Amino acid sequence: MARTHKIRLGMIGGGEGAFIGAVHRHAAGLDGHYQLVCGAFSRDEDNNTRTGESLDLEPSRVYGSWEQMLEAEAKLPENERMQAVSIVTPNHLHVPVSLAAAKAGFHVFCEKPAAVSFEEVKQLAQDLSSCSVLYGLAHTYLGYPMVFQAKDLVATNKLGTIRKVYVEYPQGWLSGEEESHNKQASWRTDPALAGASGCMGDIGTHAFGLIEFVLGEKVTELCGVLNTHVAGRRLDDDGAALIKTESGVTGVLIASQVCAGEENPLKIRVYGDKGGLEWQQMEPNTVIYRPVDAPYQVFRAGGGQPGLCEATMQRCRIPGGHPEGYLEAMANLYTSFATAIRQGETGTADGVPGIEAGVRGMAFIQAMLDSSDSETKWHPVPELSQ
Repeated sequence: MARTHKIRLGMIGGGEGAFIGAVHRHAAGLDGHYQLVCGAFSRDEDNNTRTGESLDLEPSRVYGSWEQMLEAEAKLPENERMQAVSIVTPNHLHVPVSLAAAKAGFHVFCEKPAAVSFEEVKQLAQDLSSCSVLYGLAHTYLGYPMVFQAKDLVATNKLGTIRKVYVEYPQGWLSGEEESHNKQASWRTDPALAGASGCMGDIGTHAFGLIEFVLGEKVTELCGVLNTHVAGRRLDDDGAALIKTESGVTGVLIASQVCAGEENPLKIRVYGDKGGLEWQQMEPNTVIYRPVDAPYQVFRAGGGQPGLCEATMQRCRIPGGHPEGYLEAMANLYTSFATAIRQGETGTADGVPGIEAGVRGMAFIQAMLDSSDSETKWHPVPELSQ
């Protein structure tokens, strides 16, 4: 069997003290498909140097800026330069870095949201269409095996005609004035760095993406409200929306970062005329299925577990009863991305949210902003052509 070489990965952002950068590095390394070869981790020179040293990178490939990194890597021999770049910066850099990397011929795996505005992401989508690279978006929760099981129950008509969907994502970490002393809170509540929405851009997009993924259809309208509960905060820290989908499903989406005491209990419930299902992120290995004419069933993740669909089994690494969690979910995205790179694919990798998911997330944020600022009840979720 021919030897499979590791994909050479670079990282922009994610320096010492940045939570999500370490998560990406752990996830990318979990299945052995990548080797981190270079990075521009921080604008702080000392932080950047320390991060590179801690990762045992060649000092010459620890760059002082992302612009310098892309330029220098593109000049290296093809068998040495990075092949893909992981972008884990604050939101305002997602589009400029993604586009520059794509134009330089590097595959892009970017943190969400894809942009800071709907107009910006529409332009990114247009520009990426002329680049022969892959673009992936780190909607980590869509890497969980049992999310695919929930999707399969809907797609195979186990729930019948879908009527209702409820998604909630309460957090409590911004219940106080965290931005005064927490770097992560500081940039996430700064409109210049995060964009026009705080809570909805940060976690509401996860809830919205989960709805569209599990149902397999688009949300077309919403009636939303954004709230800011902490005095002096410049962006929303709470919100909710009534939603309608293209097939007539109705539902509720709730996202908040001021639910004191909550951690990350992202949860979805879907109801049809034949039954319902439930999945939650803090119990990720379980999907509860409640048919109307039989006792409820519990599907459990793990190799050899009964009743699992093929897409779910492909994302399980170990036997049932051995929990897989957040890092493994992101690793599933990275592994699917690696498969697509090795197969010479461009555009969107199978099993990885791509630019379409990025556009949908920003369309949701735009609709929430429009609805919250208006007395009109229902607002359309805009399409790419709008």
